Amino acid sequence: MSYQVLARRWRPKTFSELVGQEHVVRALSNALDNDRLHHAYLFTGTRGVGKTTIARILSKSLNCETGVGSQPCGECSVCREVDEGRFVDLIEVDAASKTGVDDTRELLDNVPYAPVRGRYKVYLIDEVHMFSNHSFNALLKTLEEPPPHVKFLLATTDPQKVPVTVLSRCLQFGLNRLPIEQIEKQFEHILAAENIQADNEALYLIARAADGSMRDGLSLLDQAIAFGGGTVQLEPVRDMLGVVAADELPKMLADVHAGDGHAVVQSIQALAQAAPDFSALLKDLLTLLHRLSLLKHAPDAWQSGWGEANTLQSLADQLTPEDIQLYYQIGLVGQRDITLAPDMQSGFEMVLLRMMAFRPGAVSEATTPKAAPEKKPAAPESIAKPESELESQVAAAKPVEAIKPVQPKEEAIPAATAVAAPQTRVDLMDWHKVLPRLEINGMAAQLAANCIPVAQDGNVLTLSVAESFASMMGSAAEKRLLEALQRFAGNNLNLKLQSGQASDTPAERAQVAAENRQQQAEHDVLNDPFVRGLQETFDAEVVAGSIRAIEPK
Repeated sequence: MSYQVLARRWRPKTFSELVGQEHVVRALSNALDNDRLHHAYLFTGTRGVGKTTIARILSKSLNCETGVGSQPCGECSVCREVDEGRFVDLIEVDAASKTGVDDTRELLDNVPYAPVRGRYKVYLIDEVHMFSNHSFNALLKTLEEPPPHVKFLLATTDPQKVPVTVLSRCLQFGLNRLPIEQIEKQFEHILAAENIQADNEALYLIARAADGSMRDGLSLLDQAIAFGGGTVQLEPVRDMLGVVAADELPKMLADVHAGDGHAVVQSIQALAQAAPDFSALLKDLLTLLHRLSLLKHAPDAWQSGWGEANTLQSLADQLTPEDIQLYYQIGLVGQRDITLAPDMQSGFEMVLLRMMAFRPGAVSEATTPKAAPEKKPAAPESIAKPESELESQVAAAKPVEAIKPVQPKEEAIPAATAVAAPQTRVDLMDWHKVLPRLEINGMAAQLAANCIPVAQDGNVLTLSVAESFASMMGSAAEKRLLEALQRFAGNNLNLKLQSGQASDTPAERAQVAAENRQQQAEHDVLNDPFVRGLQETFDAEVVAGSIRAIEPK
Protein backbone atom coordinates (compact mmCIF):
# COMPACT_ATOMS: atom_id res chain seq x y z
CA MET A 1 0.00 0.00 0.00
CA SER A 2 1.31 3.47 -0.91
CA TYR A 3 2.37 5.89 1.82
CA GLN A 4 -0.34 8.24 3.09
CA VAL A 5 0.82 11.66 4.25
CA LEU A 6 0.43 12.65 7.88
CA ALA A 7 -2.12 15.37 7.12
CA ARG A 8 -4.51 12.74 5.70
CA ARG A 9 -3.70 9.86 8.00
CA TRP A 10 -4.16 12.00 11.11
CA ARG A 11 -7.22 13.94 9.94
CA PRO A 12 -9.62 14.04 12.96
CA LYS A 13 -12.60 11.72 12.66
CA THR A 14 -14.55 12.96 15.70
CA PHE A 15 -15.04 16.27 17.45
CA SER A 16 -12.95 15.05 20.38
CA GLU A 17 -9.92 14.57 18.11
CA LEU A 18 -10.01 18.13 16.81
CA VAL A 19 -7.16 20.44 17.84
CA GLY A 20 -8.48 23.81 18.94
CA GLN A 21 -11.74 25.40 17.68
CA GLU A 22 -13.48 24.65 20.98
CA HIS A 23 -16.12 27.34 20.37
CA VAL A 24 -17.23 25.66 17.13
CA VAL A 25 -17.17 22.15 18.58
CA ARG A 26 -19.26 23.22 21.57
CA ALA A 27 -21.94 24.89 19.45
CA LEU A 28 -22.24 22.00 16.99
CA SER A 29 -22.22 19.35 19.72
CA ASN A 30 -25.03 21.06 21.60
CA ALA A 31 -27.05 21.47 18.40
CA LEU A 32 -26.66 17.76 17.54
CA ASP A 33 -27.45 16.51 21.03
CA ASN A 34 -30.47 18.81 21.50
CA ASP A 35 -31.89 18.40 17.97
CA ARG A 36 -31.58 22.11 17.13
CA LEU A 37 -30.04 21.75 13.69
CA HIS A 38 -29.87 24.57 11.17
CA HIS A 39 -30.20 23.85 7.47
CA ALA A 40 -27.07 25.82 6.39
CA TYR A 41 -23.67 26.34 8.04
CA LEU A 42 -20.78 28.53 6.88
CA PHE A 43 -17.26 27.77 8.15
CA THR A 44 -14.65 30.50 7.63
CA GLY A 45 -10.95 30.68 8.41
CA THR A 46 -7.48 30.48 6.94
CA ARG A 47 -6.17 27.35 5.23
CA GLY A 48 -5.57 24.22 7.23
CA VAL A 49 -7.52 25.05 10.40
CA GLY A 50 -10.26 22.40 10.04
CA LYS A 51 -13.14 23.79 7.94
CA THR A 52 -13.60 20.73 5.71
CA THR A 53 -12.77 18.35 8.54
CA ILE A 54 -15.51 19.79 10.77
CA ALA A 55 -17.96 19.65 7.88
CA ARG A 56 -17.22 15.95 7.32
CA ILE A 57 -17.54 15.12 11.02
CA LEU A 58 -20.87 17.00 11.08
CA SER A 59 -22.05 15.01 8.06
CA LYS A 60 -21.06 11.76 9.78
CA SER A 61 -22.86 12.83 12.97
CA LEU A 62 -26.04 13.50 10.99
CA ASN A 63 -26.06 10.14 9.21
CA CYS A 64 -24.47 7.71 11.68
CA GLU A 65 -26.50 4.48 11.92
CA THR A 66 -26.56 4.72 15.74
CA GLY A 67 -28.48 7.99 15.56
CA VAL A 68 -27.94 11.74 15.32
CA GLY A 69 -25.49 12.93 17.94
CA SER A 70 -22.19 14.61 18.60
CA GLN A 71 -20.33 11.29 18.95
CA PRO A 72 -20.64 9.15 15.81
CA CYS A 73 -19.64 5.53 16.29
CA GLY A 74 -16.97 5.52 13.60
CA GLU A 75 -17.59 1.81 12.94
CA CYS A 76 -20.81 1.61 10.95
CA SER A 77 -20.79 1.55 7.18
CA VAL A 78 -21.87 5.19 6.93
CA CYS A 79 -19.03 6.42 9.17
CA ARG A 80 -16.46 4.35 7.29
CA GLU A 81 -17.71 5.56 3.91
CA VAL A 82 -17.59 9.20 5.00
CA ASP A 83 -14.02 8.73 6.29
CA GLU A 84 -13.03 7.10 3.01
CA GLY A 85 -14.71 9.82 0.93
CA ARG A 86 -17.24 7.58 -0.83
CA PHE A 87 -20.52 8.21 1.00
CA VAL A 88 -23.14 8.72 -1.68
CA ASP A 89 -25.23 11.27 0.26
CA LEU A 90 -22.25 13.54 0.99
CA ILE A 91 -21.87 15.62 -2.16
CA GLU A 92 -18.59 17.57 -2.03
CA VAL A 93 -18.39 20.43 -4.51
CA ASP A 94 -15.27 22.43 -5.39
CA ALA A 95 -16.67 25.88 -6.07
CA ALA A 96 -13.44 26.93 -7.79
CA SER A 97 -14.17 24.48 -10.64
CA LYS A 98 -17.98 24.95 -10.58
CA THR A 99 -18.27 28.70 -10.91
CA GLY A 100 -20.86 28.89 -13.68
CA VAL A 101 -24.59 29.27 -13.13
CA ASP A 102 -25.25 26.14 -15.20
CA ASP A 103 -23.15 24.07 -12.80
CA THR A 104 -25.16 25.43 -9.86
CA ARG A 105 -28.46 24.69 -11.56
CA GLU A 106 -27.37 21.14 -12.29
CA LEU A 107 -26.40 20.75 -8.65
CA LEU A 108 -29.73 22.08 -7.39
CA ASP A 109 -31.76 19.89 -9.71
CA ASN A 110 -31.01 16.91 -7.46
CA VAL A 111 -31.90 18.68 -4.21
CA PRO A 112 -35.59 17.60 -4.12
CA TYR A 113 -34.72 13.90 -4.31
CA ALA A 114 -34.48 11.97 -1.04
CA PRO A 115 -31.11 10.67 0.19
CA VAL A 116 -30.06 7.21 -0.99
CA ARG A 117 -28.71 5.79 2.29
CA GLY A 118 -28.51 8.37 5.03
CA ARG A 119 -31.02 10.53 6.86
CA TYR A 120 -29.79 13.70 5.22
CA LYS A 121 -28.35 14.64 1.88
CA VAL A 122 -25.39 16.90 2.73
CA TYR A 123 -23.93 19.38 0.22
CA LEU A 124 -20.39 20.39 1.20
CA ILE A 125 -19.36 23.37 -0.97
CA ASP A 126 -15.68 24.24 -0.49
CA GLU A 127 -14.27 27.71 -1.32
CA VAL A 128 -17.82 28.95 -1.87
CA HIS A 129 -16.58 32.52 -2.42
CA MET A 130 -15.42 31.40 -5.89
CA PHE A 131 -19.04 31.16 -7.09
CA SER A 132 -20.11 33.79 -9.60
CA ASN A 133 -22.85 36.29 -8.76
CA HIS A 134 -25.31 34.38 -10.95
CA SER A 135 -24.46 31.14 -9.13
CA PHE A 136 -25.09 32.78 -5.76
CA ASN A 137 -28.41 34.15 -7.00
CA ALA A 138 -29.43 30.71 -8.23
CA LEU A 139 -28.54 29.24 -4.83
CA LEU A 140 -30.39 31.77 -2.68
CA LYS A 141 -33.93 30.41 -2.72
CA THR A 142 -32.88 26.81 -2.15
CA LEU A 143 -30.46 27.87 0.56
CA GLU A 144 -33.20 29.73 2.40
CA GLU A 145 -35.88 27.01 2.28
CA PRO A 146 -34.33 23.65 1.40
CA PRO A 147 -36.21 20.34 1.76
CA PRO A 148 -36.07 18.91 5.30
CA HIS A 149 -33.70 16.14 4.22
CA VAL A 150 -31.01 18.55 2.90
CA LYS A 151 -28.18 20.29 4.78
CA PHE A 152 -25.77 22.81 3.25
CA LEU A 153 -22.23 23.07 4.64
CA LEU A 154 -20.24 25.93 3.10
CA ALA A 155 -16.54 26.60 3.64
CA THR A 156 -14.44 29.58 2.58
CA THR A 157 -11.15 31.31 3.30
CA ASP A 158 -12.49 34.69 2.14
CA PRO A 159 -15.92 35.41 3.65
CA GLN A 160 -15.79 39.05 2.51
CA LYS A 161 -16.47 37.84 -1.05
CA VAL A 162 -19.59 35.97 -0.03
CA PRO A 163 -22.75 38.09 -0.62
CA VAL A 164 -24.52 39.26 2.50
CA THR A 165 -27.68 37.61 1.20
CA VAL A 166 -25.94 34.24 1.54
CA LEU A 167 -24.42 35.08 4.92
CA SER A 168 -27.82 35.97 6.33
CA ARG A 169 -29.13 32.49 5.45
CA CYS A 170 -26.35 30.59 7.24
CA LEU A 171 -25.04 30.02 10.73
CA GLN A 172 -21.52 31.36 10.48
CA PHE A 173 -18.57 29.94 12.46
CA GLY A 174 -15.17 31.62 12.31
CA LEU A 175 -12.30 29.18 12.87
CA ASN A 176 -9.21 30.57 14.60
CA ARG A 177 -5.57 30.18 13.65
CA LEU A 178 -3.99 27.55 15.85
CA PRO A 179 -1.40 28.75 18.40
CA ILE A 180 2.14 27.38 18.22
CA GLU A 181 1.74 25.47 21.49
CA GLN A 182 -1.26 23.49 20.22
CA ILE A 183 0.44 22.59 16.96
CA GLU A 184 3.61 21.53 18.78
CA LYS A 185 1.63 19.37 21.23
CA GLN A 186 -0.15 17.64 18.33
CA PHE A 187 3.24 16.97 16.70
CA GLU A 188 4.46 15.29 19.88
CA HIS A 189 1.32 13.12 20.01
CA ILE A 190 1.65 12.06 16.36
CA LEU A 191 5.38 11.33 16.52
CA ALA A 192 4.93 9.29 19.69
CA ALA A 193 2.30 7.19 17.92
CA GLU A 194 4.52 6.90 14.82
CA ASN A 195 7.53 5.98 17.01
CA ILE A 196 9.69 8.74 15.53
CA GLN A 197 12.40 10.50 17.54
CA ALA A 198 12.26 14.30 17.56
CA ASP A 199 13.87 17.32 19.25
CA ASN A 200 11.48 19.68 21.01
CA GLU A 201 13.27 22.72 19.61
CA ALA A 202 12.89 21.35 16.08
CA LEU A 203 9.17 20.81 16.62
CA TYR A 204 8.85 24.38 17.88
CA LEU A 205 10.50 25.72 14.71
CA ILE A 206 8.16 23.69 12.50
CA ALA A 207 5.09 24.76 14.49
CA ARG A 208 6.13 28.39 14.18
CA ALA A 209 6.68 28.01 10.43
CA ALA A 210 3.18 26.49 10.11
CA ASP A 211 1.77 29.98 10.75
CA GLY A 212 -1.38 28.77 12.49
CA SER A 213 -2.25 26.00 9.99
CA MET A 214 -2.25 22.40 11.20
CA ARG A 215 -2.20 21.06 7.65
CA ASP A 216 0.81 23.20 6.72
CA GLY A 217 2.51 22.08 9.93
CA LEU A 218 1.95 18.38 9.19
CA SER A 219 3.24 18.85 5.65
CA LEU A 220 6.40 20.47 7.02
CA LEU A 221 6.69 17.68 9.58
CA ASP A 222 6.51 15.11 6.77
CA GLN A 223 9.25 17.01 4.95
CA ALA A 224 11.39 17.20 8.09
CA ILE A 225 11.09 13.43 8.67
CA ALA A 226 12.21 12.77 5.09
CA PHE A 227 14.98 15.39 5.33
CA GLY A 228 16.27 13.92 8.59
CA GLY A 229 16.18 10.31 7.44
CA GLY A 230 13.38 9.18 9.73
CA THR A 231 14.02 11.52 12.67
CA VAL A 232 13.30 15.16 13.38
CA GLN A 233 16.53 16.80 14.55
CA LEU A 234 17.25 20.45 15.18
CA GLU A 235 20.08 21.11 12.72
CA PRO A 236 18.43 19.47 9.67
CA VAL A 237 15.20 21.33 10.43
CA ARG A 238 17.09 24.61 10.71
CA ASP A 239 18.72 23.97 7.35
CA MET A 240 15.38 22.95 5.80
CA LEU A 241 13.55 26.05 7.05
CA GLY A 242 16.44 28.44 6.45
CA VAL A 243 16.62 29.41 10.12
CA VAL A 244 20.43 29.60 10.09
CA ALA A 245 20.33 33.11 8.66
CA ALA A 246 18.04 34.27 11.46
CA ASP A 247 20.70 33.36 14.05
CA GLU A 248 22.87 36.20 12.73
CA LEU A 249 20.20 38.81 13.40
CA PRO A 250 21.13 39.59 17.05
CA LYS A 251 24.73 40.34 16.08
CA MET A 252 23.56 42.32 13.06
CA LEU A 253 21.20 44.40 15.20
CA ALA A 254 23.98 45.04 17.71
CA ASP A 255 26.22 46.29 14.86
CA VAL A 256 23.40 48.55 13.66
CA HIS A 257 23.04 50.01 17.14
CA ALA A 258 26.80 50.53 17.40
CA GLY A 259 26.85 52.32 14.04
CA ASP A 260 29.26 49.79 12.49
CA GLY A 261 28.09 49.92 8.88
CA HIS A 262 31.04 47.90 7.60
CA ALA A 263 30.19 44.96 9.86
CA VAL A 264 26.50 45.12 8.89
CA VAL A 265 27.21 45.02 5.16
CA GLN A 266 29.73 42.22 5.58
CA SER A 267 27.20 40.14 7.54
CA ILE A 268 24.55 40.60 4.85
CA GLN A 269 26.98 39.64 2.08
CA ALA A 270 27.98 36.52 4.03
CA LEU A 271 24.31 35.55 4.43
CA ALA A 272 23.69 36.12 0.73
CA GLN A 273 25.97 33.15 -0.05
CA ALA A 274 23.24 30.85 1.31
CA ALA A 275 20.54 32.60 -0.80
CA PRO A 276 18.13 33.29 2.09
CA ASP A 277 14.67 34.79 1.73
CA PHE A 278 15.45 38.38 2.75
CA SER A 279 11.76 39.21 3.03
CA ALA A 280 11.33 36.41 5.58
CA LEU A 281 14.59 37.52 7.24
CA LEU A 282 13.15 41.01 7.72
CA LYS A 283 10.06 39.44 9.31
CA ASP A 284 12.37 37.51 11.66
CA LEU A 285 14.10 40.80 12.54
CA LEU A 286 10.74 42.30 13.49
CA THR A 287 10.02 39.23 15.61
CA LEU A 288 13.38 39.70 17.34
CA LEU A 289 12.61 43.35 18.09
CA HIS A 290 9.21 42.35 19.47
CA ARG A 291 10.86 39.87 21.81
CA LEU A 292 13.42 42.44 22.94
CA SER A 293 10.61 44.85 23.74
CA LEU A 294 8.86 42.15 25.77
CA LEU A 295 12.09 41.47 27.67
CA LYS A 296 12.31 45.18 28.46
CA HIS A 297 8.77 45.56 29.77
CA ALA A 298 7.75 42.01 30.78
CA PRO A 299 10.74 39.73 31.49
CA ASP A 300 8.36 36.96 32.61
CA ALA A 301 7.16 36.61 29.00
CA TRP A 302 10.39 34.79 28.06
CA GLN A 303 9.90 31.49 26.17
CA SER A 304 12.45 28.75 25.69
CA GLY A 305 12.02 28.69 21.93
CA TRP A 306 13.18 32.28 21.48
CA GLY A 307 16.86 31.37 21.25
CA GLU A 308 19.93 31.98 23.38
CA ALA A 309 18.74 33.71 26.55
CA ASN A 310 22.04 35.40 27.41
CA THR A 311 22.44 36.80 23.91
CA LEU A 312 18.98 38.33 23.81
CA GLN A 313 19.21 39.67 27.35
CA SER A 314 22.58 41.29 26.61
CA LEU A 315 21.15 42.89 23.47
CA ALA A 316 18.06 44.06 25.35
CA ASP A 317 20.32 45.73 27.93
CA GLN A 318 22.10 47.69 25.19
CA LEU A 319 18.92 49.08 23.65
CA THR A 320 16.53 51.55 25.21
CA PRO A 321 12.76 51.12 24.72
CA GLU A 322 12.81 54.13 22.39
CA ASP A 323 15.52 52.49 20.24
CA ILE A 324 13.53 49.27 19.90
CA GLN A 325 10.35 51.10 18.92
CA LEU A 326 12.21 53.18 16.34
CA TYR A 327 13.87 50.13 14.77
CA TYR A 328 10.57 48.25 14.77
CA GLN A 329 8.75 51.08 13.00
CA ILE A 330 11.51 51.37 10.37
CA GLY A 331 11.32 47.59 9.87
CA LEU A 332 7.56 47.69 9.39
CA VAL A 333 7.85 50.37 6.71
CA GLY A 334 10.72 48.43 5.11
CA GLN A 335 8.60 45.27 5.02
CA ARG A 336 6.02 47.18 3.01
CA ASP A 337 8.58 48.69 0.61
CA ILE A 338 11.05 45.82 0.19
CA THR A 339 9.22 44.51 -2.89
CA LEU A 340 9.83 47.89 -4.58
CA ALA A 341 13.62 47.58 -4.21
CA PRO A 342 15.74 46.50 -7.21
CA ASP A 343 16.34 43.21 -5.40
CA MET A 344 15.51 41.77 -1.98
CA GLN A 345 19.09 41.92 -0.69
CA SER A 346 19.52 45.62 -1.43
CA GLY A 347 16.09 46.30 0.09
CA PHE A 348 17.10 44.49 3.29
CA GLU A 349 20.43 46.36 3.37
CA MET A 350 18.67 49.71 3.04
CA VAL A 351 16.34 48.91 5.93
CA LEU A 352 19.29 48.26 8.25
CA LEU A 353 21.22 51.28 6.97
CA ARG A 354 18.10 53.40 7.56
CA MET A 355 18.04 52.17 11.14
CA MET A 356 21.64 53.32 11.50
CA ALA A 357 20.93 56.70 9.91
CA PHE A 358 18.00 57.50 12.21
CA ARG A 359 19.22 55.93 15.45
CA PRO A 360 19.27 58.39 18.38
CA GLY A 361 22.45 60.46 18.36
CA ALA A 362 23.07 60.10 22.10
CA VAL A 363 23.02 56.29 22.09
CA SER A 364 26.77 55.84 22.09
CA GLU A 365 27.20 58.32 24.97
CA ALA A 366 24.40 56.70 26.98
CA THR A 367 25.79 53.19 26.63
CA THR A 368 29.52 54.08 26.84
CA PRO A 369 30.08 56.83 29.43
CA LYS A 370 33.08 59.02 28.84
CA ALA A 371 35.73 59.46 31.53
CA ALA A 372 35.55 62.80 33.32
CA PRO A 373 38.32 65.20 32.25
CA GLU A 374 41.06 65.78 34.77
CA LYS A 375 40.97 69.56 34.35
CA LYS A 376 37.69 71.40 34.63
CA PRO A 377 37.00 73.26 31.39
CA ALA A 378 36.54 77.01 31.29
CA ALA A 379 33.01 78.37 31.26
CA PRO A 380 31.52 78.42 27.71
CA GLU A 381 30.91 81.64 25.90
CA SER A 382 27.16 81.10 26.20
CA ILE A 383 27.34 81.82 29.93
CA ALA A 384 30.08 84.51 29.91
CA LYS A 385 29.07 87.86 31.40
CA PRO A 386 30.08 91.46 30.70
CA GLU A 387 32.88 92.84 32.83
CA SER A 388 30.64 95.55 34.23
CA GLU A 389 28.29 92.90 35.67
CA LEU A 390 31.23 91.02 37.21
CA GLU A 391 32.51 94.23 38.73
CA SER A 392 29.12 94.99 40.21
CA GLN A 393 29.02 91.51 41.75
CA VAL A 394 32.49 91.95 43.25
CA ALA A 395 31.53 95.38 44.61
CA ALA A 396 28.38 93.97 46.13
CA ALA A 397 30.41 91.21 47.75
CA LYS A 398 33.01 93.54 49.36
CA PRO A 399 31.03 94.40 52.51
CA VAL A 400 30.46 90.69 53.18
CA GLU A 401 34.13 89.95 52.65
CA ALA A 402 35.07 92.76 55.11
CA ILE A 403 32.94 91.20 57.83
CA LYS A 404 34.01 87.55 57.23
CA PRO A 405 37.80 87.03 57.24
CA VAL A 406 37.91 84.47 54.43
CA GLN A 407 39.92 86.50 51.94
CA PRO A 408 43.00 84.24 51.95
CA LYS A 409 40.92 81.17 50.98
CA GLU A 410 39.17 83.04 48.16
CA GLU A 411 42.49 84.26 46.77
CA ALA A 412 43.67 80.65 46.60
CA ILE A 413 40.72 79.76 44.34
CA PRO A 414 41.42 80.16 40.59
CA ALA A 415 39.67 83.10 39.01
CA ALA A 416 37.84 80.95 36.42
CA THR A 417 36.37 78.74 39.12
CA ALA A 418 35.35 81.65 41.34
CA VAL A 419 33.41 83.25 38.47
CA ALA A 420 31.88 80.04 37.05
CA ALA A 421 29.44 79.38 39.92
CA PRO A 422 27.50 82.69 39.80
CA GLN A 423 27.57 82.66 35.98
CA THR A 424 26.17 79.12 35.76
CA ARG A 425 23.51 79.77 38.40
CA VAL A 426 22.17 82.91 36.75
CA ASP A 427 22.27 81.64 33.16
CA LEU A 428 20.67 78.26 33.86
CA MET A 429 17.73 79.99 35.46
CA ASP A 430 17.26 81.86 32.17
CA TRP A 431 15.94 78.65 30.62
CA HIS A 432 14.71 80.20 27.37
CA LYS A 433 18.28 81.19 26.44
CA VAL A 434 19.89 78.00 27.69
CA LEU A 435 17.59 75.50 25.94
CA PRO A 436 18.55 76.35 22.31
CA ARG A 437 22.23 75.76 23.18
CA LEU A 438 21.83 72.30 24.75
CA GLU A 439 21.97 70.47 21.39
CA ILE A 440 19.33 67.86 22.28
CA ASN A 441 16.49 66.37 20.28
CA GLY A 442 13.78 63.77 20.49
CA MET A 443 12.12 63.01 23.81
CA ALA A 444 14.82 64.82 25.79
CA ALA A 445 14.11 68.05 23.89
CA GLN A 446 10.37 67.56 24.43
CA LEU A 447 10.91 67.13 28.17
CA ALA A 448 13.16 70.21 28.38
CA ALA A 449 10.64 72.34 26.46
CA ASN A 450 7.89 71.52 28.95
CA CYS A 451 9.69 72.41 32.17
CA ILE A 452 11.04 75.57 33.78
CA PRO A 453 13.74 76.17 36.46
CA VAL A 454 12.43 76.96 39.93
CA ALA A 455 15.63 76.93 41.99
CA GLN A 456 19.37 76.35 41.88
CA ASP A 457 21.05 75.32 45.11
CA GLY A 458 24.78 75.06 44.51
CA ASN A 459 25.26 72.39 41.86
CA VAL A 460 21.64 71.17 41.99
CA LEU A 461 19.24 72.60 39.40
CA THR A 462 15.53 72.02 40.14
CA LEU A 463 13.12 71.98 37.21
CA SER A 464 9.33 71.99 37.47
CA VAL A 465 7.79 69.69 34.84
CA ALA A 466 4.32 70.22 33.39
CA GLU A 467 1.91 67.62 34.77
CA SER A 468 1.10 66.27 31.32
CA PHE A 469 4.79 65.34 30.90
CA ALA A 470 5.42 64.05 34.44
CA SER A 471 5.48 60.48 33.12
CA MET A 472 8.84 61.24 31.47
CA MET A 473 10.49 61.81 34.84
CA GLY A 474 13.04 59.09 35.53
CA SER A 475 13.14 57.99 31.89
CA ALA A 476 16.01 57.94 29.42
CA ALA A 477 14.95 61.42 28.33
CA GLU A 478 15.82 62.83 31.77
CA LYS A 479 19.21 61.13 31.63
CA ARG A 480 19.99 62.67 28.24
CA LEU A 481 18.88 66.10 29.43
CA LEU A 482 21.22 65.85 32.42
CA GLU A 483 24.13 64.84 30.16
CA ALA A 484 23.46 67.82 27.89
CA LEU A 485 23.36 70.19 30.88
CA GLN A 486 26.62 68.74 32.23
CA ARG A 487 28.30 69.28 28.85
CA PHE A 488 27.00 72.85 28.90
CA ALA A 489 27.68 73.89 32.49
CA GLY A 490 30.11 71.34 33.93
CA ASN A 491 30.17 67.71 34.97
CA ASN A 492 29.43 68.48 38.63
CA LEU A 493 25.89 69.67 37.87
CA ASN A 494 22.98 67.59 39.25
CA LEU A 495 19.38 67.71 38.09
CA LYS A 496 16.18 67.39 40.13
CA LEU A 497 12.74 67.18 38.47
CA GLN A 498 9.44 67.78 40.21
CA SER A 499 5.91 67.70 38.89
CA GLY A 500 4.01 70.95 39.21
CA GLN A 501 2.31 73.85 37.52
CA ALA A 502 5.07 74.80 35.09
CA SER A 503 4.14 78.12 33.49
CA ASP A 504 5.85 80.13 30.76
CA THR A 505 7.71 77.06 29.49
CA PRO A 506 9.48 77.16 26.12
CA ALA A 507 6.72 74.95 24.72
CA GLU A 508 4.05 77.42 25.87
CA ARG A 509 5.97 80.33 24.39
CA ALA A 510 6.34 78.44 21.11
CA GLN A 511 2.59 77.73 21.10
CA VAL A 512 1.75 81.38 21.69
CA ALA A 513 4.18 82.46 18.97
CA ALA A 514 2.65 79.97 16.53
CA GLU A 515 -0.86 81.25 17.30
CA ASN A 516 0.28 84.85 16.79
CA ARG A 517 1.89 83.97 13.47
CA GLN A 518 -1.30 82.21 12.39
CA GLN A 519 -3.46 85.19 13.33
CA GLN A 520 -1.10 87.56 11.54
CA ALA A 521 -1.07 85.38 8.44
CA GLU A 522 -4.87 85.25 8.34
CA HIS A 523 -5.04 89.03 8.84
CA ASP A 524 -2.53 89.66 6.03
CA VAL A 525 -4.35 87.40 3.59
CA LEU A 526 -7.85 88.68 4.33
CA ASN A 527 -6.69 92.30 4.04
CA ASP A 528 -4.56 91.79 0.95
CA PRO A 529 -5.78 94.09 -1.89
CA PHE A 530 -5.50 91.30 -4.45
CA VAL A 531 -7.57 88.91 -2.34
CA ARG A 532 -10.17 91.61 -1.71
CA GLY A 533 -10.35 92.24 -5.44
CA LEU A 534 -11.02 88.55 -6.11
CA GLN A 535 -13.76 88.50 -3.48
CA GLU A 536 -15.48 91.57 -4.92
CA THR A 537 -15.13 90.55 -8.57
CA PHE A 538 -15.90 86.83 -8.42
CA ASP A 539 -17.80 86.67 -5.12
CA ALA A 540 -14.95 84.43 -3.89
CA GLU A 541 -14.55 83.13 -0.36
CA VAL A 542 -11.43 82.23 1.60
CA VAL A 543 -11.82 78.63 2.76
CA ALA A 544 -11.71 78.51 6.54
CA GLY A 545 -8.61 76.77 7.84
CA SER A 546 -6.79 76.91 4.51
CA ILE A 547 -4.33 79.63 5.57
CA ARG A 548 -1.12 78.31 7.11
CA ALA A 549 1.54 80.50 8.65
CA ILE A 550 5.12 79.89 7.52
CA GLU A 551 7.27 78.43 10.30
CA PRO A 552 10.43 80.47 11.01
CA LYS A 553 13.70 78.78 10.13
